[in-house]
Amino acid sequence: MNVGIRTRELRKVYTSPPPIAARGATFGTGFGKKKDKKDMKVVALDGVSLEVQPGEIFGLLGPNGAGKSTTVGILTTRVRPTSGDAALSLDGSGEIDIWKDQVRAKQFIGVVQQRPNLDFALTAREILTFHGAYFGMAAADRSQRAAELLEQFQLTPRADELTRGFSGGMMQRLSLARALVHDPQVLFLDEPSTGLDPQTRLLMWGIIREYNAKGKTILITTHNMDEADELCQRLAIVDHGKVIAFGTPKELKASIPGGYVLQLRFSATPDTLVERLGKISGVNEVRKGGTGLDVYADRGGPLISEIVAAAAESAVDLHDVHISEPSLENLFLHHTGRSLRQ
Repeated sequence: MNVGIRTRELRKVYTSPPPIAARGATFGTGFGKKKDKKDMKVVALDGVSLEVQPGEIFGLLGPNGAGKSTTVGILTTRVRPTSGDAALSLDGSGEIDIWKDQVRAKQFIGVVQQRPNLDFALTAREILTFHGAYFGMAAADRSQRAAELLEQFQLTPRADELTRGFSGGMMQRLSLARALVHDPQVLFLDEPSTGLDPQTRLLMWGIIREYNAKGKTILITTHNMDEADELCQRLAIVDHGKVIAFGTPKELKASIPGGYVLQLRFSATPDTLVERLGKISGVNEVRKGGTGLDVYADRGGPLISEIVAAAAESAVDLHDVHISEPSLENLFLHHTGRSLRQ
């Protein structure tokens, strides 16, 4: 059975400190101050509607505190929404309301949280077999499944050791293996590559692709541009609890005026300079901010000589130039006026 995901106008307002997994940098500072409990209010999600098709890898891309982990928390029954609804769409068999029928919904999903939450008193093999037991798997089946996953995730040599001695990368691999024990139809991965070395990251990506090739639906949250571009068939860019852009990586990058972004810093930015830059062939848009200008164009380096000439004509000095090729980073900058990693 193929399973998709649907959310409609999801809204989440925290009036007490949110759970760690949903607490981005913005939340951490906001709730760190002493204040009257009645004054506590953080809008983590503000009307998020998504349609994830069965069998696709869908990404939620955004900075810390954007609402990505809160969305996953709602979809996996860990965070109760303030309003809106979320459902699993069963191919030809209707829907399961995730919050009205939590027990049934959990049978279809697997979850890898942002931070590993393994039991350090158990071995890797025990963690996998115990997880299989939670889902009613027979002893022989869960033992065989554990052995297969340990081999696939290159954990067999350490299978019977306590996990407290595992590296961060090994814990993340084991967390993903645990989520796959019961062969879920929908897999949620919350920042799966955070803190991983390049070799482990590539291993994880390969396993994610293999699982998706079996027709499984995968939702990934990330602030890693390469990860979103490499893995996701479609994605939504979120910021401050809202979806600000939606589509395939190719479509989203093509939506940026010209594709290239030249971030320029001058001694001053008079209107005459903005006007001159806007008239350069290939320049589609010029945005002003302080002593800086963001120039959207269909080329990068070849424009520099004309930009220098325009600066000289306006009697200002060009202090710094940063050129970005078409990317999801540029898309975020275009929509929000700031870098994704700020």
